[in-house]
Amino acid sequence: MRIDLMAGATNSATHSAARPVMPPVRQPQPVILVFDSGLGGLTVLEQVRRARPDAAYLYAADDAAFPYGRLSEAQLVDRVLAVMERLVALHRPDLVVIACNTASTLVLPALRQRFATPFVGVVPPIKPAAALTRSGLVSLLATPGTVARAYTRDLVRDYAAACEVSLVGSVNLARYAEAEMAGMPVPDADILAEITPCFDERADGRRTDVVCLSCTHYPLLLARFERLAPWPVTWIDPAPAIARRVVQLLGEPEAGPVHVPEALAIFTGGAGLTPALARSLADRGLSETAVEAMPLSAE
Repeated sequence: MRIDLMAGATNSATHSAARPVMPPVRQPQPVILVFDSGLGGLTVLEQVRRARPDAAYLYAADDAAFPYGRLSEAQLVDRVLAVMERLVALHRPDLVVIACNTASTLVLPALRQRFATPFVGVVPPIKPAAALTRSGLVSLLATPGTVARAYTRDLVRDYAAACEVSLVGSVNLARYAEAEMAGMPVPDADILAEITPCFDERADGRRTDVVCLSCTHYPLLLARFERLAPWPVTWIDPAPAIARRVVQLLGEPEAGPVHVPEALAIFTGGAGLTPALARSLADRGLSETAVEAMPLSAE
């Protein structure tokens, strides 16, 4: 914040005494809520915290409704709105990141209409993939729900018309990522079976060279993807772009030392909150956990 030190100054001798210089006014510490159906949004939280280390953070996992892919579109909209109503009322965040592709491609318009709080969503990174590919063969690895959305297909049409884009809907990878975080990693063969459809090789020698990670859970498994891939590719994680958007909306972090409390992890169910998972969360700066019970309606 700029302070005009000459404001109110005068050349009159009777007013020649120097006015005290006031220190810059420090802006209130922003509260950022990162929301996902499960643990995938932790990959986004990490990048946003790097960009705004001065902010206070809440991480909310709607694990009572995980996975979102089993809900109809109407159920998903109603569910996310209901959970967000409670979270916004309780915690009054200055900004919310919807760190879930399935929810972002469907629920963001309803959230922005309902709340005055700014929302940042996750967009499948088709545009940067089209710019990076040299072979023209791109794969989008996502949940079946994200693959099926018209929004995703519109992105391909608008930004990657010159490419051949394979839409790969994985039924199991989000669940495998959750297991990895809970200290129960699945065998390599199971991971390989899920990512193999991303790799396309043509008779002319062209091969897939870019894979979009279009579920925030998937970067939790990136090291295994890289090790198991049949050949090297560029894996695009949208989380850094989300962090840049947060900075655009909230501004650059305040200069100087700022006390930042440990982030709080909130679960709507908590059934999977084991000691192993608690340790994984603590390793990511989430030493406190709470359950804000919101069972999924049977309707």
